[in-house]
Amino acid sequence: MLTLRVRSITYEAEGIRSFELVDPDGKDLPAFEAGAHIDVSVPGGLTRQYSLCDSPGIRTHYRIAVLEDLAGRGGSKAMHAGLRAGDMLNVSVPRNLFPLKKGAQHNVLLAGGIGITPLMCMVDQLQQDRQSFELHYCTQKPERTAFRSRLQSLVAGDKAFLHHDGGDPKNGFDIAAKLEKYEEGMHLYFCGPPGFMKAVRNAAAHWPEHAVHYEYFGVDPALSAKLESSAAEGVQIRLAKSDKLINVEPGQTILAAIRQAGVECESSCESGMCGTCKVRYFSGKPEHNDYVLTEEEKSEYVLVCCAGTGTETLLLDL
Repeated sequence: MLTLRVRSITYEAEGIRSFELVDPDGKDLPAFEAGAHIDVSVPGGLTRQYSLCDSPGIRTHYRIAVLEDLAGRGGSKAMHAGLRAGDMLNVSVPRNLFPLKKGAQHNVLLAGGIGITPLMCMVDQLQQDRQSFELHYCTQKPERTAFRSRLQSLVAGDKAFLHHDGGDPKNGFDIAAKLEKYEEGMHLYFCGPPGFMKAVRNAAAHWPEHAVHYEYFGVDPALSAKLESSAAEGVQIRLAKSDKLINVEPGQTILAAIRQAGVECESSCESGMCGTCKVRYFSGKPEHNDYVLTEEEKSEYVLVCCAGTGTETLLLDL
C-alpha cells in the first residue's frame, strides 16, 4: 500500500471532483498503464476503486475523479465530504483490468458519465502513440461533463464528440448506428453506468469478442433481487481445504455466506469489478454476476463477492 497526500481537489463538473494524490516526500509514484485503477481506503473504512485519469507517463502524481452518488453505499460521499487538501490516503499500487490492446487500426472509445475517467488516460496514450481513435462522451448536459477544457482541442479536431441527452437517452447519441459496422482491426472500449453499458454491449453484440473491452464502475442495483429470485432451497458450498459445508441463503452472495461462517476471504470492491475475490472452483455451476471474468475463465473461477451458487453444491478452492 501507498500513503499519499491529497495535494489538490478540483471541481470538474456538477457532482464531480478530481483528487490529485502525491507522495508526501515528493518521490515518483509507481508507473501505470492506460486503463489502470487504484484501490482507495476512503474515510469511514470503505475501499473503493477509482481509475487513474491523467497521462500514464506522469509519475509525479495520480489523479482520480469521483462522482458523488447520493444513492450509493457511502464511498463517494465520504470522498466529497470528508477529504481536504493536505489529508493522507492509503491507496494500492495501480493495477490494470482494462488495458489498451496494441496494434489496433482504429480505436472507438465510448464513455457514459463518470465512465470517462479511464478513457481520458487512454486518449493521452493513443495520442502519444499516434494511434487512430475517436472518443464519444455521453452526459446529461454540459454542466455535468467532466474535463471539458481538457477535451476542447480534441473536440475542435474531430477526435472527441460530446453528446447530451437532457436526461432522456432517446435524445442522445445513437450508439447502435455508431457500432453497426465493424471492420477488421477496430477495437471498442467503453465504460459507464449500467444502462449505458447494456446499450453498448447490445449494439456491439456482432463484434468479435477480442475487439470489445469494457469496465463497469457501479454496482448493479438489481443484484440482490436477482440472487433472491434465482436461489434454490438448501444449496450449499463446500470448502475443499477444510471440507466445511456452508449454507447459502436466498439473496446471499457466496462471499457473504463464507464470512457468516467465520471463514476469511480476501475482497475489495464487493461488486464484481476488481477481481480481488477470484476463487477457483472444482465442481458445481456458480451464477456469475461479475464484470471481469472472460467466458473461458468462468469455467474455472468465480468472483465470490457477487456470485450465486446456482442449483448444485459448489466446491471451492478455499
